[in-house]
Amino acid sequence: MDPTRECARDPALAVIRELVRAYQAFSEFSAADIKRFGLTSPEFDVLATLGNQPGMTFKEIGENTLITKTTLTGVVDRLEQKGLVQRRACSEDRRCIRVVLTDKGDQVFRQVFPEHVRRLGEQLATMPGADRDRLHEGLKQLRRLLTA
Repeated sequence: MDPTRECARDPALAVIRELVRAYQAFSEFSAADIKRFGLTSPEFDVLATLGNQPGMTFKEIGENTLITKTTLTGVVDRLEQKGLVQRRACSEDRRCIRVVLTDKGDQVFRQVFPEHVRRLGEQLATMPGADRDRLHEGLKQLRRLLTA
C-alpha cells in the first residue's frame, strides 16, 4: 500500500487541517481589525509585547512574538519611522540595544490593544461558554503534547 495514501487517511490530519484553517481565519480577522489603526500584524505584535514594559532587547522581543529575527529588524525600523518606538543602548551592556515605546507608541498601545482585545472577545462571545471552555482546554492540551 502507498504510504502517502495511508497518511492522507490518518485522523490526525483532519485535526491538523482544521487547526491551520482556524489559525488562518484568526490571522485574517485580526489583521483586518489591526489595519484600521494603520498597523500591520507584526507591528501590532511588537507594540503589544512592549506595552507596559520598560523595553526589551531584540532577543526578548523575538522570544515573546511570532516574528523571526530577520523580520523583526524591519518591523522595528518601521515602528521607529512612525515615532512609536526608539532604540536605546542598554545601561548594563553598550553592545545591547533595547527597544522602548515612545510616548506616542504608548498612546497607540493604550488605544489599540484594548480595542483589539474587545473586538476579538466579541467574536469569541458568539460561541457558547461551554464550547469556548472546551476549546481552551483542548488547545492547552495540544500545546502540552507538542512541547513535552
